[in-house]
Amino acid sequence: HEFHFLTPHYTESNKMVNIPKERKTYCKGKKCGKHQLHKITQYKAGKASNFAQGKRRYDSKQMGFGGQTKPVFHKKAKTTRKIVLRLECKKCKTKKQLVIKRTKHFELGEKKKEAGHQY
Repeated sequence: HEFHFLTPHYTESNKMVNIPKERKTYCKGKKCGKHQLHKITQYKAGKASNFAQGKRRYDSKQMGFGGQTKPVFHKKAKTTRKIVLRLECKKCKTKKQLVIKRTKHFELGEKKKEAGHQY
């Protein structure tokens, strides 16, 4: 692989994926245009708006009698999620997103617990 250093290499498994809280990577902000230190957080979807076109259409279709009008999804097959990292440049505050592979367990910058006895 040419870009093996960009993504942590692991396969979809039960292994814990551990990613540092900051990393140096390319920033394409107006001020930077080179590798800078980025702060890493996990992406989280925002609250769905009640005024988005799809939601307005759905609510208007649901009104009145006639029960559920659109299909409700039941056949969930996946047990893992794709992890999306949100990288924020520490210099110019430009944000970008980076998708890494599927995993069940994901954590940011935590040390592995040592095997054996803890005092």
